[in-house]
Amino acid sequence: MWAVAAAARGLRGAQASSWLPQRGPLRGSHWQSSVLTLRTSLPVRAQPKKKKKVDVRREQAQKDRMKKKLKKLEKAAPELIPIEDFITPLKYSDSNRVRSLPALSPEETERRVLLLKKWCLFKQKQDEAEKKGIQRLVESQQEALKELRLESEELYQAAIRRDEGLLPFQRDGPTYTPPLPGYDPPEGKCVDITKVYTQ
Repeated sequence: MWAVAAAARGLRGAQASSWLPQRGPLRGSHWQSSVLTLRTSLPVRAQPKKKKKVDVRREQAQKDRMKKKLKKLEKAAPELIPIEDFITPLKYSDSNRVRSLPALSPEETERRVLLLKKWCLFKQKQDEAEKKGIQRLVESQQEALKELRLESEELYQAAIRRDEGLLPFQRDGPTYTPPLPGYDPPEGKCVDITKVYTQ
């Protein structure tokens, strides 16, 4: 279509189509083209931005300032700032600091005393019941051993034999080498390698 219009004006088709966008048959809207046709964008008619005038002296001064700052940073060792979240302030580590508890009313004090007495009574009964249960078990065990001894002495001796694997117990006897005199064992010592920051 563009080539026909250019030919009508007396221009050659090749020159006319060199600067104009190639368009294929349009479908639907004038913004959409077919999938099979070559997609081209509209020519951009924006004007180029004007270049700002650069002051050479100002730019050189800025570069010099940056060089001076870099030299200062290279000369001084990097100063590490401690993390203050892990340092407990001295006002909190004072041993004289005691939290003041609110005064209790007489009714609340009486209620707590009664509750403590009830708790002591409950634990006493629980302990007595546990002791009675253990005593009954021991008595029944002794009675069973007596009956077993009347039946067979071999079974009785096998029943009262100690089971070495019941409780895993190990003990170390004397060592082959005596301890070194004046040797200070390193257990429980800590070498403090905390860095101290000075400002």
